[in-house]
Amino acid sequence: MTPRHDSDQFRRRSGSDADLLADLRRMDSRPYGSYKSVIGDWDYGDFQLSIDRVQSDPYAPPSAIRAITVPKTMGLPEEALSDGRSRLATADFLARAFDSAIAERARGGAVRIARPGQEILQRSSVTVMPDRVEIRFQVQLPARGRSILGREAARIFDVDVPNIVMDAFDFISEDEATTTKRSALLTHIAVYEDYRALQDILVEKNWVAFVAEGSILARRSGVSQSPMEDAVPFESPESLRCAVTLPHAGEITGMAIEPGVTLIVGGGYHGKSTLLSALQRGVYAHIPGDGRELVATTPDAMKVRAADGRAVTAVDVSAFITHLPTGADTRVFSTENASGSTSQAAAIMEAVELGSPLLLIDEDTSATNLLIRDERMRTLVAAEKEPITPLVDRIGALATSGVSTVMVMGGSGDYLDVADRVLMLDSYRCLDVSERAREVVAAMPRRLDDEDAFTMPAHRVLIRQRPNTERPKTKSSGLDEIILDRRSVSLFDLEQIVDPGQTEAIAWAMRTILEELANSQVALPDLLKRFQRRLDSEGLDTVTKAGARAYPAFLARPRMVDIGAALNRYRGLRIQ
Repeated sequence: MTPRHDSDQFRRRSGSDADLLADLRRMDSRPYGSYKSVIGDWDYGDFQLSIDRVQSDPYAPPSAIRAITVPKTMGLPEEALSDGRSRLATADFLARAFDSAIAERARGGAVRIARPGQEILQRSSVTVMPDRVEIRFQVQLPARGRSILGREAARIFDVDVPNIVMDAFDFISEDEATTTKRSALLTHIAVYEDYRALQDILVEKNWVAFVAEGSILARRSGVSQSPMEDAVPFESPESLRCAVTLPHAGEITGMAIEPGVTLIVGGGYHGKSTLLSALQRGVYAHIPGDGRELVATTPDAMKVRAADGRAVTAVDVSAFITHLPTGADTRVFSTENASGSTSQAAAIMEAVELGSPLLLIDEDTSATNLLIRDERMRTLVAAEKEPITPLVDRIGALATSGVSTVMVMGGSGDYLDVADRVLMLDSYRCLDVSERAREVVAAMPRRLDDEDAFTMPAHRVLIRQRPNTERPKTKSSGLDEIILDRRSVSLFDLEQIVDPGQTEAIAWAMRTILEELANSQVALPDLLKRFQRRLDSEGLDTVTKAGARAYPAFLARPRMVDIGAALNRYRGLRIQ
């Protein structure tokens, strides 16, 4: 489907910045709809300003604008354009520079851009290519009632917008501020390239995670991802300490976690969940100064937790749940309202189906009866009367099948029997207590019913769907809600979605997969691979083609496993 531009209804114009400003001044006091006449491309000398969509009224979403230039005009250093990794890091840096310039330059909040968080992500707001740089943003066109404030609009496009754009684009001036910005850009690129190199090393060494010496893992608060001041720097246990060499940081040391079952234990408030949180965010690169720049986790690691009330559609949960009193077939289990244990069992099996090689689990957000069943309860309730097989009885076979686990556990010692390594957090100090754990196991053995093999779930095949309304709605809210037509999809338990732009991209990706790629023949993991290939070749703009939206400005690239997880939570999902 060809994207519909406002220019299809209003002739797209072109001219100089002076022409645009004169037009805006002439519009003063006219009806608001007259703003649409400035749709077009305007030459500002050092850059081109493209006005692609003008809001229909003062209360509609702001107007869509692009600033376009070439790297040579900007004075971008060669390091910023050398390959795809450096260009992605440069784009992320420019988005942040533009956002900072808005805070310093803009008056009244008329200019907006998607605000980046602590992670370095591919975003639709900025594109950097060897011959082109483009920044997408929004401008709230001013009005009094429904009448145009033309002189104020002219001021915004004469002062605010060009000053903000040039603050972000200018790397050629020789003043101190530009020199500092150029140095910060090179640091940003170096940090991203080192992280990606560390991810490559994980594959080479067959590690599932790495935490560098001196990393700052603690965050400022429960609602802030900024680093905590005066936090205890991470120090790796000697037994797990390894050295790696990165292109910019050189040789560094840190804790390498190998495949298998890794248990994180310790007293409350000593840093167990802080370490796990750093690992779950380690699937992304982080900005300089974040503290977690050199924390890397295998990219498809999945944090799984209980999510009471979620939908489950035709999932094979028989590894954990069997012989239900209702007689339901748990090899193709469906429910509109899953319990905690069922939802977490489904989340584990869905992650395995999607190809995740590492599960991250915290007892605080888990269903206790899925994690453990102690000796006394096993004695009191006969196995044939208990349909739930706890994870402790499956986790070893799961690891043997190629799916590792890192788990926080502070309330039960049953997992000591199956752990390959045990890390203890003591006042934020990480200790390897694996040998001591083995001594405890030998002195206090537990009965486990671990199977020799873990039965991997069959891949499910999605049935193609059509919108269930004449006016399809694709909407997202924050990090954890999507609306497709009349159905709401809760993503609150998908903790590795870190940017609202990812949520929006997932919403559009779900519609594309359900309505275009699904064909009652291709399994879900293969559908995600097809979508990933499309993203790789066409970029984030392809995500919103189904909605005929041109130049999306607020998208961030999600992981394919998170798209798959969102599809699994969609109540309208239909399986062949």
